[in-house]
Amino acid sequence: MRRHELSDAEWEFVRPLLPESLRGRKRSDDRTVLNGIVWKFRTGVAWRDVPERYGPWATLHTRFRRWAKDGRFERMLQAAQARADAGGDIDWLVSVDSTIVRAHHHAAGARKGGAGALGRSRGGLTSKIHLACDAFGRPLAFVVTGGNTNDCTQFTTVMEAIRVPRVGPGRPRTRPSHVIGDKGYSSRAIRTWLRRRGIAHTIPERADQVRNRLKCGSRGGRPPAFDQQTYKRRNGVERCLNRLKQWHGIATRYDKTTEFYQAAVTLASLLTWA
Repeated sequence: MRRHELSDAEWEFVRPLLPESLRGRKRSDDRTVLNGIVWKFRTGVAWRDVPERYGPWATLHTRFRRWAKDGRFERMLQAAQARADAGGDIDWLVSVDSTIVRAHHHAAGARKGGAGALGRSRGGLTSKIHLACDAFGRPLAFVVTGGNTNDCTQFTTVMEAIRVPRVGPGRPRTRPSHVIGDKGYSSRAIRTWLRRRGIAHTIPERADQVRNRLKCGSRGGRPPAFDQQTYKRRNGVERCLNRLKQWHGIATRYDKTTEFYQAAVTLASLLTWA
């Protein structure tokens, strides 16, 4: 095994999730092709610069595009999550956070309506990954937006994207037992949304909210419950985002379309479950 390639354990984890080739001519070896795709995004190089030992770069590019367009990476991630949930391996204390991703100038210039999820800020073009993970720091769901998007506006979108299928009969699990977020998610709308769904949460108040509540006296209501010990477990989502951004092709966005960048993040998320 070379650097940036799948280990034997990762390959054995991913192999049963890959689609079978039932007709037509035999395709290139799946492990070799997947190693090439992983190598490309872990190093952040251009497709043409992927080493020849992984086969023609066009084959890698075509396979990645095909699996990205038909949702193969998403289904593989859901299958891995379902397998973990069936074994009782998911701790449903969910943390949510986001991270800014600098967009390379190669990410600009897509056809009109094809790019998306690019925002212009002081540092130039950026994207943002809004992510929810379990207590072990493994991604459950994420959303990619422009870098100038406020975190709290995407909270419900990320929560509603959590959908872990059952291995047997039954509806997918979509509701965490507890949600942890930082002050960026402290809003009445978010607390109401969680309360209506019976989801406990640990989100600290912002300083201005505390001042406004105290200014109103008894009309300001009681402060929301906050457990300092539970809040310490929020570092799971920070570790998860740090692991994802160790992939150079994710820490910097080179893909013109959101669809392909999301597929790369999904692939990296899949391997965290291995």
